[in-house]
Amino acid sequence: MNVNPKPVRKAVFPVAGLGTRFLPATKVMPKEMLPINDRPLIQHVYEEARDAGIEEFIFVTGRYKNMLEEHFDYQPELEQTLKARGKEDMLAVIRDSEMPEGKLFLTRQPKPLGLGHAVWCAHKLIGDEPFAIILPDDIVSHEPGCLAQMIETYNEYGGNVVAVKNVPREETKKYGILDIGEEKGDAVAINGLVEKPDPKDAPSTLSIIGRYILQPEIFEHLAAFERGAGNEVQLTDAMAKLLGNQAFHGLRFKGQHFDCGSRLGFIAANLAYSLKDPEISDGVREILNKL
Repeated sequence: MNVNPKPVRKAVFPVAGLGTRFLPATKVMPKEMLPINDRPLIQHVYEEARDAGIEEFIFVTGRYKNMLEEHFDYQPELEQTLKARGKEDMLAVIRDSEMPEGKLFLTRQPKPLGLGHAVWCAHKLIGDEPFAIILPDDIVSHEPGCLAQMIETYNEYGGNVVAVKNVPREETKKYGILDIGEEKGDAVAINGLVEKPDPKDAPSTLSIIGRYILQPEIFEHLAAFERGAGNEVQLTDAMAKLLGNQAFHGLRFKGQHFDCGSRLGFIAANLAYSLKDPEISDGVREILNKL
């Protein structure tokens, strides 16, 4: 079934968080600049969005986040130095990390009022279009990327799509959990959404990870600034209000997911990505064997 929905051209990256779980490393440096192998978290998710066909990249930032913008900017002195030294391979890597002109947009979340509030801060830049949300804490190792897989599902069913995975029941209290309906291969219809339910009350163990494709009507509900779990404006609560009015599906994506918002997830991602890097994989295995 192809419903010919509007294309997804824009992606929102909520990057205003303080990264307290990584202090003191994030005392000055944004947590999104922490490296996974050879590139920072923010570049991993930018490349996923770019490769999925996203054309405009919207960063919802906070104080002390200028480094994120600088990372994607043109660096003439660096490029001239690399060119003069004949380091064409590194020059190509640097150029690939640059954001195309006129494609990066910034807006501020002045207070830490939750993910729903951060997304609402981008509403003027989204306008009346469907859009993606990518949380840099979550990276997925797979080709095609997680967002590209979601856009394929979106093109088939339209409406709203979230990336989902099974979690241990005792951990449902940490996530947005689905009340599931009809199974459609890797996709599943969503009957309900519950934010961080107690394990005994969780309707399933399918958890939303940091990938969303949403319709602009979500902003009508976010604009009410209703507080939910943690006394924050929860995106999951606003999404629940779209149920019944628009198509809503979860996608069991292909690939290995890493929660880089935790120290263990961050270490696991670094190990996994470095073990796939042909330049250093043998050395990494040797280090691990010695340890």
